[in-house]
Amino acid sequence: MSKLNWEVKLGIFLIAVTCTIYSAKFIILQNPQDTVNYIFNSMGFLPINVLLVTIVLNKLLAIRSKREKFEKLNMVIGTFFSEAGNHLIKDISQNDPNLENIKNELIISNEWNDEDFEKVRKKLSSHDYDVNIDKIEIEALNGFLFSKREFLLRLLENPVLLEHESFTELLRAIFHLAEELKCRDDLSCLPKSDYMHLQGDIKRVYGTLIFQWLDYMKHLNKHYPYLFSLEMRTNPFDLNSSPVVEK
Repeated sequence: MSKLNWEVKLGIFLIAVTCTIYSAKFIILQNPQDTVNYIFNSMGFLPINVLLVTIVLNKLLAIRSKREKFEKLNMVIGTFFSEAGNHLIKDISQNDPNLENIKNELIISNEWNDEDFEKVRKKLSSHDYDVNIDKIEIEALNGFLFSKREFLLRLLENPVLLEHESFTELLRAIFHLAEELKCRDDLSCLPKSDYMHLQGDIKRVYGTLIFQWLDYMKHLNKHYPYLFSLEMRTNPFDLNSSPVVEK
């Protein structure tokens, strides 16, 4: 109601100013015909003004707002990979028996373009994302996810992420895996059937994680080469990667 009252007051004020200006013009110049013609000319241009303000200007503002949200979103995603995502990729992918089929494809170069990323994405779509549950250190994974719980919760509270369904789905899969592990008293002596169930949860995280990582690398490669350089020097798929810049 207060906002409406403010708008009404502003409207009355502007109308009063307009009436004052036209009255002054009429009194000083004493040319009512020109004044009336000017009023009608202004009213004739009014629909175009409305078109420019409500459609064109609003569209430009919406595009700018979307771009700003996209940048903020990628900052959040970058923080996720720095704090948790790269660690999860490294731990899980090392236990993928079919990793050799895709590992070389994920050693990304700064010379890549959109077509190169799309080719890799298509190849990743056919990958099995299998994991050897017997080689995964379940207790260590549980401890890591527990240590990152508060960080992941803060990510979920970020309103920017509500517009990114695939990344929200990734967080949901990670939280589900964390809950599954937390609910078990002893992870070292579970039946085979339960290990297979956990394997399915890990595979879900693994597959979603790689696609999000690839999309984030595409963004960095295109817009932030210096950030992309560091990511490639710490590439979780490259066993020889090192943050140290060599000649």
